[in-house]
Amino acid sequence: MATAKINPCTGSTLLQPISDLINLPIDQKKKNSSRCFLSPLQVNFVVCQLIALLTAIWFRLYLHPSKTSTFVRHFVATLLGFYFALFCFGWYALHFVFQSGITYSIMIFAGAEHMHKYCFVVALGYLSLCQVTRVYIFDYGMYSADFTGPMMIITQKITSLAFEIHDGLARKDEQLTPSQRRLAVRKMPSLLEYFSYNCNFMGILVGPTSSYKDYIAFIEGTAYHVNNSETNGKENGKCKQSEPSPKVEVIHKLAVCAISLLVYLTVSKRFSVERNIDDAFIASTPFHTRVIYLYLSMLTTRPKYYFAWTLADAINNAAGFGFNGYNKDGTPRWDLVSNIRIANIEFATSFKMFLDNWNIQTALWLKRVCYERCSYNPTAATFLLSAIWHGVYPGYYLTFLTGIVMTKTARAIRHNVRQYFLGSSTHKLIYDVITGAGTQIAISYTVVPFVLLSVPPSLKFYKQWYI
Repeated sequence: MATAKINPCTGSTLLQPISDLINLPIDQKKKNSSRCFLSPLQVNFVVCQLIALLTAIWFRLYLHPSKTSTFVRHFVATLLGFYFALFCFGWYALHFVFQSGITYSIMIFAGAEHMHKYCFVVALGYLSLCQVTRVYIFDYGMYSADFTGPMMIITQKITSLAFEIHDGLARKDEQLTPSQRRLAVRKMPSLLEYFSYNCNFMGILVGPTSSYKDYIAFIEGTAYHVNNSETNGKENGKCKQSEPSPKVEVIHKLAVCAISLLVYLTVSKRFSVERNIDDAFIASTPFHTRVIYLYLSMLTTRPKYYFAWTLADAINNAAGFGFNGYNKDGTPRWDLVSNIRIANIEFATSFKMFLDNWNIQTALWLKRVCYERCSYNPTAATFLLSAIWHGVYPGYYLTFLTGIVMTKTARAIRHNVRQYFLGSSTHKLIYDVITGAGTQIAISYTVVPFVLLSVPPSLKFYKQWYI
């Protein structure tokens, strides 16, 4: 049997990294000097997302809930999702089907009382098994968001829905928090609804995660039925309200994507993260300059996330998904499934503020399935779950263990110090400037092992920073 040759410039067409666009940067020391600018899978990813954007517009206009049935909307969204997955990942996309299929079987046969626990263990365990296989068999040190990237999002959706069904069918309303009560699912979804939620074309590649009820409301066309007692126009005793257009929001987000991609391609390569542990750089650079460089090197890694997440957000909005009510001035909000708030990230004045605005849907998932339900040290448990979900590289665990310490330290400082700066607006401004700068340095310090991935360079970084 003939074996296909693998071009050293392109690598495997099924496992080639797309990390330059949607995940961590590749370890510079492991890069081949002749590596091409875009790999086949990178091209596939960009093409799929652009096609998904156009498809989303078509989906909203021609498969609108007023023109077609929910069955057709579910079926088309699922079919296109699987097509995009096959286009990008080949037959590795069958992992999505298997993971979703086995967990749906658990939901059906295990019962509402315990199925959330079984689904959580099986979905996260299957994801971890795939991540171990990818890292230690295929591609150690070369972080690539191959088929395990979408599986991370699907794992979030599976576990979220399992807990929401458990809340709706196995717990009493008085046992639920207001958020759990709102998201509780009162009936088991059909197989088509389940696969549509997990693998629809709008979020199959990058996500983001959403609640099952919000997704179903979008498919059924009820997401715009907002209670508004002040609405003048009424029809049959009900509020009459037009459906807002996402056009302006989509254009705005595409502009953000273009700027983010331009910044990343032109600036980020000048500030290599690995230079923070370069012996010559450390020996010849004053400490304060190294602090500034640390901040800049981590700052310039963020635009690629801004690009990928904002584009995914725009795709969902273009399909009509993501409407979240109206602002005080009456303009529609389209941030229901947004993953980032860039201004709040770049000008965060606390560790918590940064985390609350970064990868928002993942933070909500962690809060709903872990933090709110863990009876012992929920902060540590949440960071540990986040590390496991991200993968098996040691750098992830070093980052999230450091994150526990940073979070608790930030809380203590805020609780004991902030009160002394609230006497005047000037003092408050001084506090915000100091804590803003401190937050950016703390975040940069915390995240470096996440980028370096391995233990030796991470420990070398810690050693150079006297820790």
